[in-house]
Amino acid sequence: MDEELRSLADRLRDEAGPSADAVAACDRLVATADLEALAGVLTAAEQPLWAREVAAFRLGCAGDRRAFEALVLLLNHRDPERCVSAAHALEILADPRTPRAAAALATNELRAAYALMPVRLLTRLRAPESVPALITALRRRLVPGDPHWRVGLACVEGLGELRDERGRGVLEAAVRHPKLGIVAVIALERLRGQVDGGGAGAGLR
Repeated sequence: MDEELRSLADRLRDEAGPSADAVAACDRLVATADLEALAGVLTAAEQPLWAREVAAFRLGCAGDRRAFEALVLLLNHRDPERCVSAAHALEILADPRTPRAAAALATNELRAAYALMPVRLLTRLRAPESVPALITALRRRLVPGDPHWRVGLACVEGLGELRDERGRGVLEAAVRHPKLGIVAVIALERLRGQVDGGGAGAGLR
């Protein structure tokens, strides 16, 4: 059992309890190699959230695209630990729909409070959708008084990691933000180093 699955199993075993039967059911889902049984959990009625999460995570890590919709829902959940597990499984799943879904979640202003993991996943995916979505999300976080500065910070870090010249304008604006400024300066330095070292197009992805 890898570390991610072990962490998920420990968390959801606690959530499934205190019933011994529920804990045993959780352990069976964690251990089973039967992908059809896992897929059945996603389609069966009245399954608890912990069971759906185990099934989606296991299927996603096995490369089974039947997990995609459930994982996308979990990626934007109010519980940060569910978001982290979903992002891990989606990255392994490598479904071509993932970048577009993550970009939609990252830029959905109605769910801005839960956009942290979609933003971080977009950075790791390095997809064509990544930079435009991070620019859009960061620009919204620069509004005075915006409470979701941690999402903005993840956008700044992501744009610095991706080193795409298209992010320069919004990063320069972020320099003036009291909580994002220092990281924005570092991101601009990374962008400047990429351009100086390999030409103006070297950072484009």
